[in-house]
Amino acid sequence: MDGFPGDHPDDDDGTAAGWPTTEAEARAVQERLRTRVVARDDVGPLRRLAAVDAHYSEADRLTWAAVAEVDPATLELTRSVLLARPTSFPYVTGLLSFREVPAMAAALAMLPEPPDLVLVDGQGMAHPRRFGLACHLGVVTGLPTVGVAKSRLVGRFDPPGLARGSSSPMYHRKEMVGVALRTRDGTNPLFVSVGHRVGLQTAVELVLRVTPKWRLPEPIRLADRLSRMHRP
Repeated sequence: MDGFPGDHPDDDDGTAAGWPTTEAEARAVQERLRTRVVARDDVGPLRRLAAVDAHYSEADRLTWAAVAEVDPATLELTRSVLLARPTSFPYVTGLLSFREVPAMAAALAMLPEPPDLVLVDGQGMAHPRRFGLACHLGVVTGLPTVGVAKSRLVGRFDPPGLARGSSSPMYHRKEMVGVALRTRDGTNPLFVSVGHRVGLQTAVELVLRVTPKWRLPEPIRLADRLSRMHRP
């Protein structure tokens, strides 16, 4: 994996001076990098499946990122990473990736081998500029990614059926940006969207396959629990 934020300050991954520090710079980066998103299947055999999540420690202004890697066949945890990076960007709706990508990319880079696909706890193309956290992380690392969000950022949709596996398309500005997917009978849907190098249909099928019991996909559930372990 290459092109992690901060590694090459002259690349298009940030600004000429490095990682963006203002909202205007960040939006310009999103507009530029969104053209690099591959919205079709470009992923090989699935041997190593990972998920990433992040939480913040406001007391010391650190972003804690967790990676949970599982065996795709059994969903058993095979490797995990938890690390912290200084939080260098404010919380701004639609610009979350500029807080989380540096720590997430660094955590993924600590794995002995890159995962074949990464589930990201956040939006992909279901984003005002079609460049949410999963897209940004995928473009920066080059890894196939899928956005799996617990809440909607943009888009309209009809409520899917109450049974597990029911889904309905999400539209924003007349463009289909994702799918509202019921992963457990009677629970609120998740919002699945393209990140990078994984088509939407494949993304939905994969998310449902790795969510056998709970509302959240098992890899994301593990990454979420791990990312909170820094708390006293």
